[in-house]
This record gives sequence, structure tokens and C-alpha cells, in this order.
Amino acid sequence: MLRRLVAGELGEEDALAELRRMQLDELGGRARLDLGRFLRRGIPEVVLAPGKSPQDAARLVLAMAERQGQGLISRMTASHESALRDAAERAGMRIAEYHAAARVLRPDFSPEPLDGKAGILTAGTSDLPVADEARMVIEACGLEARLEADLGVAGLHRFVGPLSAVLEWGADVIIVAAGMDGVLPGLVAGLIDLPVIGLPVSTGYGRGGAGEAALTTMLQSCSTGLTVVNIDNGVGAGAAATLIAARAAQGRRRERGRSTATTASATAPTSNRPKTAAAIARDRSAPPGTAKTSASTPMASRTPASSHGKPRRRRP
Repeated sequence: MLRRLVAGELGEEDALAELRRMQLDELGGRARLDLGRFLRRGIPEVVLAPGKSPQDAARLVLAMAERQGQGLISRMTASHESALRDAAERAGMRIAEYHAAARVLRPDFSPEPLDGKAGILTAGTSDLPVADEARMVIEACGLEARLEADLGVAGLHRFVGPLSAVLEWGADVIIVAAGMDGVLPGLVAGLIDLPVIGLPVSTGYGRGGAGEAALTTMLQSCSTGLTVVNIDNGVGAGAAATLIAARAAQGRRRERGRSTATTASATAPTSNRPKTAAAIARDRSAPPGTAKTSASTPMASRTPASSHGKPRRRRP
């Protein structure tokens, strides 16, 4: 747009209108899409389905996909999912599904890949819908995500292998989703040196069954450094993990750049200047007319004497 402005193809008023449109787009007075959020923060806007009609939610998601390549939606009902699928099919767009969440993508669009990885662990299979929201946000930002489920403390022997696999995979940050007592995030944070994000989930029953018990446990964890998001806030956990992993990827890119520069400097050809260093002592000869002080004395060759005291004849 700036090149078009400089070239005279776009007037100043039109350029201002384009800038405003890039940042904010109003849809019929009912919604204002924050199209500049991904440029500002590296995390796109996500449409929250509850409270919106299936048709309105589908319209918002497709509008974002048309303008920036992809549109995200979370916490869909079956009606939201059906309306979204119909609208995407009519528009010729594809859908990437994540339990109750989804990404709608323009044809041939994929986010710019980043060299960052986020692991996701869940205490139980009931935590998967919320954990999948986090995975959606991470993958929408071009990072890799790996999800391992059903690792709760009721069967702790199931936990060690998947955690080791995620660490060997090279995760930069780990999200741990847990309901019920919410113990797993603190356990993980106490064992590893990576950033850990606790994601309390509203699975359970009785007192604290809506996620309050899990949230309280994570907030009261003895494992220092554990970060905790709100109950069922998979989008928030995914956004936090994205920021951490993206910054780690940026650091690796800078380190590789410095290593490349150092290698290039080390392998550059040296200057072909004449040798100016003085010769060492053994290479120097004495000045003319000066006698050598340490003349070498050749050893005289002696002919061994025979037992009779006569010189031994040399054999031919």
C-alpha cells in the first residue's frame, strides 16, 4: 500500500482509509473485527461462539479468513459447526477442526512457519476440548504443537514416558490442562526447567467441580514459576505459549546468524603480506669476519683395535 502511495497509484485519503480498514473492519454495525491484532501481537483474533447466532458467528469467521487468510472460532455448538461448514463450503474454504473449535482457511493459505514448539499435556480425556483450543491458537501462529492426553496423577506411571517424549521433541514451553484436583501442572513444573502454563478445566463434580478446585491448587502450587490462566481459557493458554515459543525461536535465529558470521570470519582468507618477523637464532649466521663461538667439533673416526694391537683390516 505504501509503494502504491509513493508511486501515485493511491491518493492520501484512500491510503488512510486502507490503513483504517487494515486495523478495524465493521460488519453491519454488529461487530468490529480487529484485523491488525496479528500484526501487533503475533496472535489473531478468535471468535467466541456462545452468545452469537450460528449464522453471525460463521459470517465473522469467514470475513476474517477472507481478509487475513484464516479465521478462528472457539466453543462451538453443533449448530455453530453446521452453519460454519455450510458457509465455508459455499466460499470454497477449508476447515481445520479442533473438538469444539475450528480454523477456516483460504485456499492455499498457511501461516508463516516459526521454529518454535509447544507441548500440551492433559490430566484426563475430559480436558481435551479445552486443550485443543490452545493447540488451535498455537498452530494458527505457525508453531508446532504436540498433544499428549490422559496422564493424570491417579496413574502416575503413565506420565513419565510422554513427558520425556515431549522434552526430547524440543518443546520450548508446556501447557498442562487439568480438572478435578488440578495437581498435574505443579508436578510438571517441579520437574523440568521449561516454562509451564497451568490450564484449569471445569471437569469434576461436587465442591469445586466447576474448576475452582483445580484453579486454587495451581495458584497455591509449591512449584515456583508455574503460570496459571483462567478456568477453561484454552485460547489464553495457547496465546501465552505462542509468545514464549516465538521468542525462543527468535533467539535461535539470532544465535544462528551470529554463528554464521563467526564461521565466515574464521574461514576468510588471510592477508598475503611478506613475512616480517625476525629469524630465530638458529636461522641466523654470524656477521662476516666474526668467528663462531660454538663451532661444532666433528668426532674423529677411530678404527677399533684388535686384540693383538694391530689395526683391523677393513673388509671390502
